[in-house]
Amino acid sequence: MPKFAPVHWKTLERIFLQAGFRFIRQEGSHRSYTLEEVVRPVVIPAYREVPVFIIRNNLKTAGISRDEYFRLLDECR
Repeated sequence: MPKFAPVHWKTLERIFLQAGFRFIRQEGSHRSYTLEEVVRPVVIPAYREVPVFIIRNNLKTAGISRDEYFRLLDECR
């Protein structure tokens, strides 16, 4: 199984957009995305490399499994 690695914020954005999220606002370098079934918005910082802990926290918030993340990541590349 692949390991989590830091990714560019645009790659992470594409993953969440493919999962059905939509962009709602930006405050500074932090972009927020929402989905009706998810209680809290997912916040993606516009960093060159988003750290693994932020990716994992966003996946947990979104209810996206590890396998689903890597499937969406492969589709983005």
